[in-house]
Amino acid sequence: MSFPFVSRSGIAVARSRSELDYAEGAAFLVDALDRRRGGYFSSGVEDPDRYSRWDFGFVDPPVELIGRQRQLTVRALSPRGVPLIAMLRPILAADPAVSLRQAGEREYTLAVAPGADSFPEEERSRQPSLFTPLRHLIADFAGLGDGFLGLYGAFAYDLIFQFEPMPLAQARAANAKLLHLYLPDRLYLVDRRKEAAYRHDFEFAADDLTTKGLPAEPFAALPPPQAARNAPRTIVSSPSAERYMAMVDEARERMRVGDIFEVVLSRTFSAGFDRPPSELYRLMRRNNPSPYEFLCQFGDEQLIGASPEMFVRVEGERVESCPISGTARRGGNAMEEAERLLALYNSEKDEVELTMCTDVDRNDKARICLPGSVRLLARRMVERYAGLFHTVDHVEGRLRPGFTGLDAFFSHMWAVTLTGAPKRMAVSIVEAMEAGPRGWYGGAVGGLSLNGDVNTGITIRTAHLTDGTAHYRVGATLVWDSLPAEEEAETRIKSTVFFRALESLDRPAVLPTAKAPARPFAGLEIVMVDNEDSFVHTLADYLRQTGANVTTYRWGLPAGRLLAAGARVVVHSPGPGRPADFGVPALVRALAERGVAQFGVCLGLQGTVEAFGGSLAVLAEPRHGKFWQVRHEGDPLFAGIPSPARFGAYHSLVAVKRDFPASLRPIAWNEGDEVMALRHRERPILAVQFHPESILSMHGELGHRLVQNALASLAATIG
Repeated sequence: MSFPFVSRSGIAVARSRSELDYAEGAAFLVDALDRRRGGYFSSGVEDPDRYSRWDFGFVDPPVELIGRQRQLTVRALSPRGVPLIAMLRPILAADPAVSLRQAGEREYTLAVAPGADSFPEEERSRQPSLFTPLRHLIADFAGLGDGFLGLYGAFAYDLIFQFEPMPLAQARAANAKLLHLYLPDRLYLVDRRKEAAYRHDFEFAADDLTTKGLPAEPFAALPPPQAARNAPRTIVSSPSAERYMAMVDEARERMRVGDIFEVVLSRTFSAGFDRPPSELYRLMRRNNPSPYEFLCQFGDEQLIGASPEMFVRVEGERVESCPISGTARRGGNAMEEAERLLALYNSEKDEVELTMCTDVDRNDKARICLPGSVRLLARRMVERYAGLFHTVDHVEGRLRPGFTGLDAFFSHMWAVTLTGAPKRMAVSIVEAMEAGPRGWYGGAVGGLSLNGDVNTGITIRTAHLTDGTAHYRVGATLVWDSLPAEEEAETRIKSTVFFRALESLDRPAVLPTAKAPARPFAGLEIVMVDNEDSFVHTLADYLRQTGANVTTYRWGLPAGRLLAAGARVVVHSPGPGRPADFGVPALVRALAERGVAQFGVCLGLQGTVEAFGGSLAVLAEPRHGKFWQVRHEGDPLFAGIPSPARFGAYHSLVAVKRDFPASLRPIAWNEGDEVMALRHRERPILAVQFHPESILSMHGELGHRLVQNALASLAATIG
């Protein structure tokens, strides 16, 4: 059947669909990818709420896109690609931040200029990046009635530095890729649920340009595989087990002083490899069925993976992810497995890890989703993989108007399960401590459909083949409760499928509508100061659910700028380190002198204490991803909240009681009698040490209730 569609710029797309023999399917592509460019994607897991068993793939795509630093090279790989890249060029270069650097018939390079230094945090995902040309391309194809036509390939970890620029401690190769994508014009699809197989063929035309009738044979065949150069005969690790355990101790010290709550540190196992990529793919897929199985043939390198974790999936307005954290080794029999499952489910450390990951994931969604739409669909589900169990949460949200699947992709970059929290600080620690740049590890593999949908898995449990060597990078989520030997062992457990594969080769739903929340503070203008925290957007989401208008700015703006932005209430977010690191005490004082209503959370409370002459101390043991039992004496901030009540905490610092400022009144305490909330005796200032936005504060909607109480108390002073 034909499929007529005309893009906004006038590109006409025709699709023909052919039925194939289901028994034969698309498996032939796997062998073809040993010597031809392309990709094969499959799912070995079926879950009615999350995953279905599907296969699709392609070979000899007409176009590839390769991103390096801030340049995107668009290349025709066959005669069919020549007119196609010409049609795409004005679309990809449409943004003012994009300029054409080099142009030829078979390829051109686009450069993307950096964006502004200061902007609302809600707009961070829309700053100029390598995704800017792709954003225009997808917008041009809005309304496309096909979810498969799109860009497929891999996204490298270093893309995060276009979303969150920061100093780099490690040298990068000048030709290091940030993305490598293909635009295929022939797709093989297998629907295992319906037991049907299809082939989609696409033709493109615009003005006097057309792909019709042009040969698909590539301009150049792939070079033969490179022989191993100094590749190890046995599996080696970088860093060593001893060094990795030392890194765990170093990370825990950063947690002790409050710099981070968790961090994911990785190591790489490497071995010489001279077999066809298809053999390794089939072994990994057979030994470890996973929701994201893939073989990407990029010519100079290959990625072969069986990833258990979704990165981001977008279908229409719905955004999904499934954070994974918490690992246990499989047992030798059913009884052992039951015991280990029980131990995993009862492990406070593993629960803490997943709690932190999900809180950060919800924050990533809150940046770009409708207020109140971010929901926890499932908590601590157990999934079984080769050699291990994982615990998994399922989170969804709905995109706000003006945001797209690319915003969802960028806002989640990269998954907290591969970085840590607060995310920016964790990324900087990863950069400083790991043995080398991550490359593809921790990024994503999958597709950006031209209709705006996104389907990507995290690049873990992945073998990277290059220069005759197979590299398999793996990490562990480190928290304060981590034990170095256990974390080192976890990295080896997660590598089971890779070790087994090498050993074998050596032997001949309907989206529910979010409940409309009460909006008692509609029109109230709030400015949130982001102190580089990983929960700020969730906190902003809670505030927006009251009807308030919330704008977020990264710390460093003077009080006058915040007031010029229309602030009636200023909220000081949580953050790592100490309040002075982000100028919190000075800003609190400056706003107090102007009579501005203020609400501080965690670091915000600590900065308020210092602003009025108090001091801070380090807890004997950090409180990260755990709860306090908070007792109070009936202050309006706690109206309708029982005493004690459970609230989530992420902090290492507390106010010193002996020199607590006389101008501030403590209004809540924890089990150790440390101050958990305060109110200024004369000015409209409130602060809490705990996190009302955490999933640990969800019971009875207490977090929402406290946020609403805070605004009610402060709004009464504004009039």
